Amino acid sequence: MGAWDLLLAGLVILLGLCGVLLPGMPGSWLVWAGVAWWALKNPQPLSWAVLVGATVVLLLSRAVRWALPDRRRNRDRAMRRLMAYGGAGAVLGFVLIPVLGAVPGFMGGVYLAERLRLGRHGEAMASLRTALRAGGADLLAELFACLLITGAWLGAVLAG
Repeated sequence: MGAWDLLLAGLVILLGLCGVLLPGMPGSWLVWAGVAWWALKNPQPLSWAVLVGATVVLLLSRAVRWALPDRRRNRDRAMRRLMAYGGAGAVLGFVLIPVLGAVPGFMGGVYLAERLRLGRHGEAMASLRTALRAGGADLLAELFACLLITGAWLGAVLAG
């Protein structure tokens, strides 16, 4: 697989990670499509294992999201800002503490956004709980699955 193909697959995966945070964009499917394209262009056993693992993780995240209470995400400007902070925190947490750091990073990012906006710890914690109930848990499940898939893809690219 050439460097350009690898770069394009990485860009599709990055676009998918950003797309998870945007309403109406199929972010998780873009991440899967980037991995699938890479696996088809690079037919090695490790590539196919990553593709199968990505498919399983994506289907499991769909099942988890289906099991969560049905909450329609109110995507007004404030909620988008919270999810942007949460997404940035999840990516930072995923890098600092591999895999497990995404969850506290997401919650820390939302807390930071609300602490900066409201100024008090108690109000920020209450707003964090409200944001998670209003669709943040759904978004966190999808973002965590996409980060797992991206981490596996990146590990396979660096190993191969």
